[in-house]
Amino acid sequence: MRLNDVLLLMRPYQWYKNLLVFIAVIFSRHLSDAHDMIFSVLGFVSLCAISSAVYVCNDIIDRKKDRENPEKKTRPIAAGRVGIPFASVLMAVLLVFGLFLGYYLSFYFMLLGFALFGLSLLYSVFLKDILFADIITISANFVIRAISGAVIINVYVSSWLVVGVFFFAMYLVIGKRYAELNFLKDSAAKHRSTLGGYSKDMMNSLFSIFLSVLMVVFAIFSFSSENKNLIWTMPIFVYLLLRYYYIILSGSAIARHPQKILRDKPTVIASVIFIVLTVILMMW
Repeated sequence: MRLNDVLLLMRPYQWYKNLLVFIAVIFSRHLSDAHDMIFSVLGFVSLCAISSAVYVCNDIIDRKKDRENPEKKTRPIAAGRVGIPFASVLMAVLLVFGLFLGYYLSFYFMLLGFALFGLSLLYSVFLKDILFADIITISANFVIRAISGAVIINVYVSSWLVVGVFFFAMYLVIGKRYAELNFLKDSAAKHRSTLGGYSKDMMNSLFSIFLSVLMVVFAIFSFSSENKNLIWTMPIFVYLLLRYYYIILSGSAIARHPQKILRDKPTVIASVIFIVLTVILMMW
């Protein structure tokens, strides 16, 4: 067993999802508050540990199915490079570390971390096999990450935070399901049972719906926000949504592996501009 296999098991390339913890500190204009920034960074570390525990648990449960998937069969547990006993101990250590760090930061943050793990476990055991419940559960976990960022710095949890993140997550997950159907084709149901119930037409329709909803939600949020200058970020936000739409329909591997988005230069450049502009407008 190599260190590289342990790292692959923890999936650090998936930690980008936990960046949602910083949404609250940005939109509450607390970026210049050293205490809140330190707590947000530690919260990110805590969520990364808990997320890795989830990934290890998922790989243990799905090891047999993963061996039949052309892209997942090389995962450490599925390939037999990491044993179940070691993986179980690693999962426990990561979970305990994440929850204890979360407790140090905030009791309620720890509860949200536990909820993240619990909901993810339910997903791995049976929710992932229930049509629509699978994509809703994943989206709910994105919301938990975002809410935890508000809890950790003790600021009001806006309904816009919940609605916006949930719809954005649905948009991403539905796009990924479409890409999986496109890649696996007739064997899709063998690798993920819910793919047998979804169709490309259904996913494309839902994808278009959430694309429209996100545009409307962002526009209304910008107009109703205390900082109405955020409306100037609208063109970039729309570009990013449309760019992802193009990536999905083009059959790019990025659609199935969102962590590879850094390979798409237009998306990276637009994202940097969007984030920098948003921070400037919020602070201003």
